[in-house]
Amino acid sequence: MYPDVINNFGEEKDILKQLTDSYLYKDILSYGGIRKPEVLEKLLRALAFQIGSEVSYNELSQLLGIDKKTVAAYIDLLCQAFVIFKLPSFSRNLRNEIKTNQKIFFYDTGVRNMIIGDLTPMDNRQDKGNLWENFLIAERLKFRAYNSSLSKGYFWRTVQQQEIDYVEEEAAILKGFEINWKQKNKIKIPKKFSETYDARVTIINRDNFRDFLN
Repeated sequence: MYPDVINNFGEEKDILKQLTDSYLYKDILSYGGIRKPEVLEKLLRALAFQIGSEVSYNELSQLLGIDKKTVAAYIDLLCQAFVIFKLPSFSRNLRNEIKTNQKIFFYDTGVRNMIIGDLTPMDNRQDKGNLWENFLIAERLKFRAYNSSLSKGYFWRTVQQQEIDYVEEEAAILKGFEINWKQKNKIKIPKKFSETYDARVTIINRDNFRDFLN
């Protein structure tokens, strides 16, 4: 959704490459005083492959060969630079709710795709479900910010793998959203969430996603 990418049809790949090369690996490295750029690059790739999944700092630490505090510091830096954002888990009443985990998404899915070197069209992608979820949640957060909304965003999951992709809370009112790329897929909404929080859950797909972003 970078303006230059949208407004220069046919040059998207070159512009995205320029953005990632200059912004991610020069400006951020300079800003953060990072001495090992290869570690930041590996961290970004690891996060890019995990969009839509819960992120473990311990696993990232082992994967990259750095300590957990350094992983946390690098992720915080990337959040401050508006490259990625954290989506925390929602928990209030149930004992079996996931309480401390978080997901990490990219503010721009084009940048994410360039990081992993995959600009394959959506219909041919293996990761289209997670990519669609990332795109819609990121654009929803941007819409809220532009409109000075006081709402907060989360995901919800239990240890039994019942999950709501995106939960929004504003003035003590909860709304749930299940994000689905395939319009014809039947989605099972966890009754436990709706009953516990008296919350309506809406399925968002390619037919109605514009309503979600307005």
